[in-house]
Amino acid sequence: MRNVGKAANLSAARDGVKTTPPLSSTLYDISIRCSQMTVEERYRERYKSGDTPWDVGQPDFNLIEVVTKKPILSCKVLDIGCGTGDNSIWLAQNRFQVIGTDTSEIALDKAKEKASKANVECDFMLVDFFKNKIEGAPFGFVFDRGCFHSFSSENDRRRFAQNVATHLEEAGLWLTIVGNADEHRQGPGPPQRTAGDIVLAVEPYFKVLSLTSSHFGSNRPNPPRAWRCLMQKRHVT
Repeated sequence: MRNVGKAANLSAARDGVKTTPPLSSTLYDISIRCSQMTVEERYRERYKSGDTPWDVGQPDFNLIEVVTKKPILSCKVLDIGCGTGDNSIWLAQNRFQVIGTDTSEIALDKAKEKASKANVECDFMLVDFFKNKIEGAPFGFVFDRGCFHSFSSENDRRRFAQNVATHLEEAGLWLTIVGNADEHRQGPGPPQRTAGDIVLAVEPYFKVLSLTSSHFGSNRPNPPRAWRCLMQKRHVT
């Protein structure tokens, strides 16, 4: 049977008829292509395809709780990986001066449209935070929801933390929402890191104020578990 199928494909190719590759081959090709992309390229590709389960159309409750309960007073904010802008817009509605960055032009176009409809001012920038200095620094508060955890290597996470620190004013705050490796998940979901992974990367630059188990803000019935980590920039002598 295998020879018959191969012969049929050869015949079809000779006659100029397009054949559909097996599903397993297609998935393998996609996997190889994604594995060769940078983190930023993977996110851009997923926005193009519409595969964005993290985009839930509302600000994350973890951000709201930390800002309102600590509280964090009005200041300049950098929202790293702002996506379609829901968290940036909520911050702007609460008297923060917000710059949101992302590597996806598709996401930023949606963010600008949402901000216009909400009648708030946000500056959205198409820039790779990992590689560039963001205009407007220093900031009083930095927020990222699922950017820090996207880097699989310890060195890259440490570089990310160092870059956050360079964008913060003295004693500035950073809130990151990170996939929680304590969850034994079946199926797809955000990258997962341990509490130790987080502390190891940030400790040289930040004092951890709180590190609590939570979950991602989501419109799904069983949202992925998350770490909610609030940090303060260390004084550098």
